[in-house]
Amino acid sequence: MNVKATLFAAFLALAAPLPATAQGFGGLGSAADEAFAVPTPAPTFDFPADHGAHPEYRIEWWYLTANMTGPDGTAYGLQWTLFRSALAPFETDGWDSPQIWFGNAAVTTPAAHYTSERFARGGTGQAGVTAAPFEAWIDEWHMRGETFDVLNLRAAGPQFSYDIALTAQGPLVFHGDDGFSVKSEQGQASYYYSQPFFDLSGTLSLPEGDVAVAGTAWLDREWSSQPLASDQTGWDWFSISFDAGEKLMGFRLRQSDGSYYTSGTWIMPDGQTTALPNGSFDAEPLESVDVGGREVPVRWQLRVPDFDVDVTVAAINPQSWMEMAVPYWEGPVTVSGNRKGIGYLEMTGYD
Repeated sequence: MNVKATLFAAFLALAAPLPATAQGFGGLGSAADEAFAVPTPAPTFDFPADHGAHPEYRIEWWYLTANMTGPDGTAYGLQWTLFRSALAPFETDGWDSPQIWFGNAAVTTPAAHYTSERFARGGTGQAGVTAAPFEAWIDEWHMRGETFDVLNLRAAGPQFSYDIALTAQGPLVFHGDDGFSVKSEQGQASYYYSQPFFDLSGTLSLPEGDVAVAGTAWLDREWSSQPLASDQTGWDWFSISFDAGEKLMGFRLRQSDGSYYTSGTWIMPDGQTTALPNGSFDAEPLESVDVGGREVPVRWQLRVPDFDVDVTVAAINPQSWMEMAVPYWEGPVTVSGNRKGIGYLEMTGYD
């Protein structure tokens, strides 16, 4: 078995040893070994250190999505993600490292959806994250900068590449209770913060040629050891930037009995936040399409009564399926209704 196949097998063994209904989507609801750390309420974050890796926790990610336009007004979406999954709560040098790294990258156009993925083992230098100066990388893919506020982003796949400059125009945002984000009635939780205020400019390289793009990006940081309950089969996650300057993060976690657990954050233009507890954010599918033999909802009604939000969210490209080791749907969206805007939608558990 070659190195890549070995890493792939190890990742699958960690992520999906049991059916989803027994352990939550992708293994995220399986009970972690008690040696792993568990998020607790009232966290105290330490920056820039917390921009880096937390090997004592089982699961972690650095997750960036972007909405962009080209010179002719065409809408594009971009995704760059680095996941860390741990077989044990420590890091070592060399191939004995229990840290497994997994990278996803994608570009979405109205007519196409290009994806690529990478696997690596920790301890070898092939992938990792350093806090100061900040760098997250896997092979030649990277997100790096002297600080977390000014970054360069690069990735490439068989049919695309991108080179993007990111500059933060606002503060970090903390979800849930000051960054302690509860995901279930049973109390599963993660540490969760975002930088949703990036402006961007750069170049997409696509089969039809290079495209100069400008737009905005949203970077999520999250880590835990069991972020889901065992009966949670997937999620629908929205990051929305409204034209008036407010932003909304909201998700619903689908449970095996047909009910949902929801959470969200209302973000003012200056970065001030209001947590949206379970039940105060509502996401209702309006239209589904066939995506490779799967019925996937690609048009949604979002409501947040406390902030008079009643909008329709629609995929720019309904066929934005991420055919990865752990498959999911993700792509840019438009927002219409009593507010207008743009954003991103991620949906898991529809395979």
